[in-house]
Amino acid sequence: MRTTRDFVTPGRSMAIGDRGMVATSHPASSVAALDVLREGGNAVDAAIAGVAVQCVVDPHMTGIGGDCFALYAPKGGMPIALNGSGRAPAAATLGWYQERGMTAIPDLTPHAVTVPGAIDAWCRLHEDHGSLPLERLFAPAIGFAENGFRVTPRVAYDWAKLTDKLSRNPAAAAQYLPGGQAPAVGERRAQPALGATLRAVAKHGRKAFYEGSVAEEIVATLRELGGLHTVDDFAAQTSDYVAPIAADYAGVTVHECPPNGQGLAALVIMRIMAGFDLRNASEADRVHIHAEATKAAYRLRDFIVCDPSVTPVDVDRVLSEPFIARLREGIRMDRSAPAESWDEAIHKDTIYLTVVDRDLNAISFINSLFAGFGSGIYAPKAGVVLQNRGLSFRLVPGHANAIAPRKRPMHTIIPGMVTQGGHCVMPFGVMGGQYQSAGHAHFIARVFELGMSPQEASDAPRSFAFDGVLTIEDSIRPEIVADLKGRGHTVALTDDPTGGCQAIWIDREKGALFGASDHRKDGMALGW
Repeated sequence: MRTTRDFVTPGRSMAIGDRGMVATSHPASSVAALDVLREGGNAVDAAIAGVAVQCVVDPHMTGIGGDCFALYAPKGGMPIALNGSGRAPAAATLGWYQERGMTAIPDLTPHAVTVPGAIDAWCRLHEDHGSLPLERLFAPAIGFAENGFRVTPRVAYDWAKLTDKLSRNPAAAAQYLPGGQAPAVGERRAQPALGATLRAVAKHGRKAFYEGSVAEEIVATLRELGGLHTVDDFAAQTSDYVAPIAADYAGVTVHECPPNGQGLAALVIMRIMAGFDLRNASEADRVHIHAEATKAAYRLRDFIVCDPSVTPVDVDRVLSEPFIARLREGIRMDRSAPAESWDEAIHKDTIYLTVVDRDLNAISFINSLFAGFGSGIYAPKAGVVLQNRGLSFRLVPGHANAIAPRKRPMHTIIPGMVTQGGHCVMPFGVMGGQYQSAGHAHFIARVFELGMSPQEASDAPRSFAFDGVLTIEDSIRPEIVADLKGRGHTVALTDDPTGGCQAIWIDREKGALFGASDHRKDGMALGW
């Protein structure tokens, strides 16, 4: 892995430390997490502090009304996984929606809202692996919520695109569209109601969110709009430790959370790509192989990835060489395959962060509202924007993702982790909604096949084959675009940033930590 870069070409150097490293997509989150490490907190403490800040200062991307997944490697060993995704209401039977003539979960309605799982997951991680009090960890976030924060450039860029959604909910508009407009770069905003809720959780733990006045207000808000949620649904929310799934690739092992997350699709893409010589391929060939592997993996994902407690997923069979070989055999180097089938919601709003502490405890942590500002439904007294993760449910009898009582939907948010020889060598993640599985494979291939540093791999131009179109960032060279069009790809150039990456490389030989953070976001990696 390269540790230097071309200092003439625009880009970022990796952050370097040996007592701790954080990488987040917002500078205030990175500072809060690093401060916790410097005060003696561990990786879990720092991750909780960082994500809490980001739920305040990056409110369209994440929030306590959303969900969370984490991979955690104690002492730099093998990872464990925590599923902090929420469930459908107990009354959400398929028949209820069919009787009302619905053929899909309607967006921007309470039916798209599942019970938020984030706070339960944070508290579970803190209880089992944290060391500092929640009051200390939430203090920076509470300060930003009550005293205000300055809007950063990428946050302002995204916030402005969500004006129409926010304007449909009077309570959300009052909080997030001051004067009828999204805040500009550098403006000061505050979220005092959210600060009060964070104070309550810091003092009383998960019950301050899932029981009492906060849960009661959220439920009342949803039921007033026709939702099926009850206070019992909130009280029943739990996070679950689950065994990670994994696949070998280019001399390392890549770990993902199991279904109901789409990490399986990321591993399928990597397993398909492993059958090609990417090191000696042209860049056009690499983009083509990645696109074709993505289409094959996403077709499979949409058919089988679901809540395994309802419909088990045979992960071992899917990742077996005979199964992968059949998918790989369908790829032609001279011709693009037909588009994958797709009829679910599109979103690209999530935050990902990673922390490694002085003892090499490593955490890969992701938190999301699904779409920007989630469902757009806001509980003003609690200061909580509610996710719209229920859009991933289907209203089709017999489908793996058919909605059912207390069922979890398929999730796009996926933390990743790489091990070698039984040790964690790199927690990483690539946010970006549906892109995340493709993004994991793109990033990992560039680090372990092409020898790029994590920062170079993060900076590399991205492409995404999705819904019949191969979207390519406009930094990719014109001759590559022409080559791909000649293979039958429907190519769309975009100047909109695709995803966002954070990663930390653990170099045991040097005793150093190398941090990378995507230039497409406002954030940074900081080492101690």
